[in-house]
Amino acid sequence: MKTTPRRLLAGTIALTTALLAAACGGEDAGRQAASNELTMMVPLFGTAPDPAGEVQQAVEKIVGKKLKISWVPNAEYGDKTNVVLASDKIPQVMVVQGKTAAFVQAAQAGAFWELTDRLDKYPNLKAKSEQSELNASINGKVFGIYRVRPLLRSAVLYRKDWLDRLDLKIPETVDDLYEVAKAFTEKDPDGNGKKDTYGLIIPKWPTPVFCSSSPYNVIETWFGAPNCYGDRGGRLTPTFDTEEFYAANRWLKKMVDEGLVNPDFATLDSAKWNDPFYQGKGGIIIDVNVRASQMYGLLKEQDPENYGDKLAMGGNLKRSDGQKFSHPFDGYNGFLAVSKQSVRTEAELDDVLKALDRLATKEGQALLANGIEGRNFKLENGFDVPINDDDPAVKTINNDVDFAFVQLGTWATIGMGVYEQMPTNEAERENLRLRKELVELDLQTAVHNPALPIVSPAYVSKGAVLDPIVSDARVKFLAGEITEEQLRAEVKRWHESGGDQVVAEINDLHAKLGGS
Repeated sequence: MKTTPRRLLAGTIALTTALLAAACGGEDAGRQAASNELTMMVPLFGTAPDPAGEVQQAVEKIVGKKLKISWVPNAEYGDKTNVVLASDKIPQVMVVQGKTAAFVQAAQAGAFWELTDRLDKYPNLKAKSEQSELNASINGKVFGIYRVRPLLRSAVLYRKDWLDRLDLKIPETVDDLYEVAKAFTEKDPDGNGKKDTYGLIIPKWPTPVFCSSSPYNVIETWFGAPNCYGDRGGRLTPTFDTEEFYAANRWLKKMVDEGLVNPDFATLDSAKWNDPFYQGKGGIIIDVNVRASQMYGLLKEQDPENYGDKLAMGGNLKRSDGQKFSHPFDGYNGFLAVSKQSVRTEAELDDVLKALDRLATKEGQALLANGIEGRNFKLENGFDVPINDDDPAVKTINNDVDFAFVQLGTWATIGMGVYEQMPTNEAERENLRLRKELVELDLQTAVHNPALPIVSPAYVSKGAVLDPIVSDARVKFLAGEITEEQLRAEVKRWHESGGDQVVAEINDLHAKLGGS
């Protein structure tokens, strides 16, 4: 949910009051930090775990503290975060999902410990990647332990059985992709004698910003547009101020106009993005490479014998002229921030960081990502092999790991756990090998966003107004509701509504960071 400037102002006033109150009477919070309890706020994607459950007990044993976790449904997490930040009840550790305006204001107001140059003494918390830590920073200052994600995981999934039936190869260029999408739409790839399929599947993107990992942004990168911001003539320039941005969207609009994209692309729930693919309605998804594992599971339920023949994967695509620009990711997905309100002294901070460091050991991260060895999985040749699937208690463990505790991991994530899940057939083994190969290849042409570490004050105050302007106009342009001239007018409105100030501040802050 977007936060209006009025709500941000109210939140900042409340936060300042709360910090003053904590400064005057923080003994109780200090005692809590020094106790054997660790309070946390964490997003939840399923059913909340039992505090006395097997996984929580195992985590507590590693951490060396009792955990008091506030599990918040992910759909409500943004709103809850804003409420908590404006209160006097900030837990010791919060999972912060991104550099939102509310968090940036809170951090800069002193609500969280600055961890710049502090984490090197904790072997499992120090940065795994300098680039990712910089990306996760706020103007070069670290206010949380970032949760590792691959720097590059963009890929394209295809219906392999459709490619085979039509004697088509995995695309290498955007022109190839267009031709495959056209064939998937017009040449009866499922062989049912009906014209009831289409090529590319795009969902409604949940975050209305022009900097994201949406298929739109990936395609724009392929065409040579900046990844959010890029150096144009020695100045960081927004992607939509480049002609490559418009070339990419003209190409995609042509596909929409010709019916090569799902007609409900502006409204399709992203939670149902897989449905047209495994149901045989659409044949191409531009997303993350780990979606292949998820798709194999769905296809296996549908056709246990032949599911391995229905999925193919390719990497980032070349432009028509043969140049390749690959779309990377941020290298992190939020972070664990430590509250100054609940953790009052350097000694208490050290105590909390030591607990998080124990959780970030290989043993701890494997627990968060895979579960309890010998209970819900066993190791076989370095792979995670599920066991005891019929045991109701094990099903609970799997739920607790997959949808809850994995969110505490700083380098263990679904699809990127300490132990990969054992491939069940040759197609999955080949996909795992290919995934690693494509990542290494595409990293060579990755277009990183130099503005990622930078937080513009103007953007903090005006981002909620600015964000939807271009992203909404882009969808309207693709849907044929506005012309390219009107799209360009909306870009101009973005600049006039505060965007010019944002760009100026980003360039000034980028220069202060050394222009790296």
